[in-house]
Amino acid sequence: MRILLVSDIHANWPALQAIKEPYDVCLFLGDLVDYGLEPGPCVEWVRKSATYSVRGNHDHHTAQFVKVQGRNGFKYLTMATRVITQERLSSTDRRFLATLPVTRTVTLENTAYLMVHATPRDPMDEYAGADVNFWSPRLQGLHSTVVCVGHTHFPYVLEVGDNLVVNPGSVGQPRDGDPRASYAVIDNHRVDLKRIEYPVQETIRTVLESTLPEQAKALLTEAYRTGGLTKNEATKTRTE
Repeated sequence: MRILLVSDIHANWPALQAIKEPYDVCLFLGDLVDYGLEPGPCVEWVRKSATYSVRGNHDHHTAQFVKVQGRNGFKYLTMATRVITQERLSSTDRRFLATLPVTRTVTLENTAYLMVHATPRDPMDEYAGADVNFWSPRLQGLHSTVVCVGHTHFPYVLEVGDNLVVNPGSVGQPRDGDPRASYAVIDNHRVDLKRIEYPVQETIRTVLESTLPEQAKALLTEAYRTGGLTKNEATKTRTE
């Protein structure tokens, strides 16, 4: 069985379209919206193409009309883009985001997969890097063998005792210095972290043609072209 893992699409339709991987099952790990400005087709893709999905913090906050205040980095970009995001989502789209489960466990080929956007302890918000000591207490008592997460925008595969933690990185807004779309494929129990080029200028053009403030346009352009923001900007709001 070939399993496609995608996460943190963030309304970047050109990046999502670039993924042509064949798969039997697709697991979506949250954060369809914000930052990018084409949420509609991304929501539709997940609705039709993802076999199982969970809700991310941006999905939840957008669907619930949560207001964000931020002057720097990604929190500022969340605030700047959310108004446009909500304008471009239909009521059906928002309802889809709101009704996604926070966690989900599925069994595929006799292997239990736990799907969660952040961590089992804090499904939508806790920031979890590739750290065995961090993960060990959060996996105690779980009956899942493979834990699939997103949220950090950094891809990794981590063995923690009898469990495997897989983070496919971000399709729509990588933050590890590599601007290519990031995703993962699990085939015959082997995990491959993959990157693919996409027409980033199309994404940037959508941003530049929008009504976003010039500061937001400049920061988003930097993030899309470089795979992140400057260290000073990024560390201010790393959990967004």
